[in-house]
Amino acid sequence: MRKRIWIIITIILLVTGCSPEEQDKVTLTISAAASLKDSMMEVKKEFEKQHPTIQVVFNFGGTGSLRKQVEQGAPSDVFLSASKKDYERLVDRGLIDSSLGGSFLTNRLVIIAPASSRNPNLNELSRSKDKLAIGNPAFVPAGYYAKQALMGMDKWNMVKDQLVLAKDVRGVLTLVENQSVSFGIVYASDLTASEKVKSIREINPSYHSKIGYYAGVLKSSKHPKEAAAFYKFVISDKRKATFERFGFSKG
Repeated sequence: MRKRIWIIITIILLVTGCSPEEQDKVTLTISAAASLKDSMMEVKKEFEKQHPTIQVVFNFGGTGSLRKQVEQGAPSDVFLSASKKDYERLVDRGLIDSSLGGSFLTNRLVIIAPASSRNPNLNELSRSKDKLAIGNPAFVPAGYYAKQALMGMDKWNMVKDQLVLAKDVRGVLTLVENQSVSFGIVYASDLTASEKVKSIREINPSYHSKIGYYAGVLKSSKHPKEAAAFYKFVISDKRKATFERFGFSKG
């Protein structure tokens, strides 16, 4: 009888293509700001190595768009935001467990140009047909900070008619890589993702709000225990070296 049961189990596993361990795995969906993509893929490897029964999948995008998805009921377990405003909105609406949430990283803004460009100068933008790419300030935190910075530097009116708005900060990076635009404003951490661009200027942080990243466990998570484990793993001081390698600072 026992032998017959094991034969049946074996047949089921062969049909489904899953091992017993895979069947028991919990899948966490992480909604994360696009600028975190490279660092989070490294964190995923570290986390899954230590938690073999948990699989992590990411939904990367502009923080504002991700926040709207969460508000509309899209399934997600953890929210990783590049915007304090979007994070606090989910907390205020009771969608994030405030006891499992808070800031964990900071970043900086840089102006970039194609690596092959010679002596690029943003001041020349107003006298040419060149374009400047930034994230859409309406829902991309990097774009919001970029607009603040340009206004603070008294350059917004000079460049506003030559802006190309991207759906997220990685979209800005791609536009500069492809030389579709002459300049872009991205996070310092994005520079680690490409050898096709170069930084021509780091923007003084006094020109814009503090760039902070916020992590929170969603109350709608179907796997709150595992989601809390991932959250604590991400904010741990042990991840400091990982994030610094990708251009972030622990906040």
